[in-house]
Amino acid sequence: MLESVGVSAFIAFWVTALSIFVATTNAFLFERYDFRFKEFLYMLMLLPLVIPGVILGISILISSNSMANYMDEVFNLEVEFLRPGLVLVILGQFAFITTIATMVIGARLRKMDRSLEEAAYNLGATKTSVLRTITLPYLRPAMIGAGIVAFLMSFENFNTTLMLTSSDSPLTITMFDRLREGSTPELNAVSLLLMIVSGVLALISVFVQKKEDS
Repeated sequence: MLESVGVSAFIAFWVTALSIFVATTNAFLFERYDFRFKEFLYMLMLLPLVIPGVILGISILISSNSMANYMDEVFNLEVEFLRPGLVLVILGQFAFITTIATMVIGARLRKMDRSLEEAAYNLGATKTSVLRTITLPYLRPAMIGAGIVAFLMSFENFNTTLMLTSSDSPLTITMFDRLREGSTPELNAVSLLLMIVSGVLALISVFVQKKEDS
């Protein structure tokens, strides 16, 4: 059980890191730039949210296995990360969690007063310094909030993970396997722990956003 907690934390860490990085770039792309097929790409980004987790997991599994088999048959290369395992679980969760993080960070960026950045440019600041000293600090509450949401969603995800996991089972899969044998004190303790941790992280997110907005 403790090993599965570590596996879930490892997956959630990388899903959160990748999601926040890509979501931040997505927010700038969709909020600051105009380009062809922008609306189509935005709708395409939202698509994973309306696909059931099981269907999304099966689709990713079939696609990745097809690519892995093709690489093996044509180029005689065994691409392990396309087989069920931790990498595929991370990519599968990343596929839909990034969308949620993008919406959170994009909403914050949309409300930003761009005159702050323009004033910095007029004073001779470079784009890098404006991004580092003005824009990213303004986005920090949304990035922290999106990071907490991404971590919790990844840590507690079951449907998509079930289709993509291998022998290294995350906590939700381990609890599901144990639950077949009936409720145990260990399962009750872990469930209570998850509830407490989720509540604490949610309070931290609210506190950080209120502090930054005040």
